[in-house]
Amino acid sequence: MDQEYLFEVSFEDTAKRLDIFIKEKLPELSRSRIQTLIKEKLVLVNLKPSKASYKVKKGEKIKVIIPSDEEFEIKPKEIPFEIIYEDDDIAVINKPSGVVVHPAPGHYDDTLVHGLLLKLKNLSGIGGKIRPGIVHRLDKDTSGIMLVAKNDFAHKRLVEAFKERLIEKVYIALVYGKLTKKKGNIETFIGRHPVSRKKMAVLREGKLAITFYEVLDEFNKASLILAKPITGRTHQIRVHFSHIGHPVLGDPVYGGLKHDLPKPPRLMLHAYEISFEHPRTFQKLRFKAPLPEEFQKYIQILKN
Repeated sequence: MDQEYLFEVSFEDTAKRLDIFIKEKLPELSRSRIQTLIKEKLVLVNLKPSKASYKVKKGEKIKVIIPSDEEFEIKPKEIPFEIIYEDDDIAVINKPSGVVVHPAPGHYDDTLVHGLLLKLKNLSGIGGKIRPGIVHRLDKDTSGIMLVAKNDFAHKRLVEAFKERLIEKVYIALVYGKLTKKKGNIETFIGRHPVSRKKMAVLREGKLAITFYEVLDEFNKASLILAKPITGRTHQIRVHFSHIGHPVLGDPVYGGLKHDLPKPPRLMLHAYEISFEHPRTFQKLRFKAPLPEEFQKYIQILKN
């Protein structure tokens, strides 16, 4: 059954873009999902379809219709991932490179969600059939630590914590070349690439993106870096290091294959650590996912 939401624009929300207004009211929806709903005329302003860029006005009624998921069954399946921590509300898992997080057009099988359904008894339902428990995502070829919500209460609390930037994530990456500054911030504006719509790019009209980094080690033509995304833009770390001339090794989208180093076995980006407050107990938690074996072996190749 379709879900319907009705909101009235307040004085404080006046002049906000329609897509931003909806994102603030329904933070569990991704930006791309909201854009799709608007294009499919499932978002109505005073009962009329509108554009994502429309500036809402005080007193207008905004109706959002979320159609039921496609009629296909996701069966629990053995998928390789590690459960680092689990309680009644959350699970912390270590996703391997090459695993898609949830079913999507073109990839409905062998996702992390299939594995979660097999290994975890309960998952939050806010994301619907195809995204149960999924609070945030990692790219297919990025490995590492992820948070999973086991009920709707935890899901809503974690989504809000991500929105308020109260959850800290630390990544480790191998990038091409040696950085002049061994520690600092990369600060740009990032948006959808104007031509290649599956890519992101540094754009003047994009959204603010800030990444703190620190060089951990250096090799002949590569650097091992720690990166903390202060903001959470799509592909942020990959875009930022490509922008400054040091693409993540093994990245086929942002220039990480255009080098004379031994071929990387994968995208050399790993979500290493996550810190957050437990959504129910408010206990401060910190978990780490060690570098995968293939990542460590490639570091040794670069050292030799």
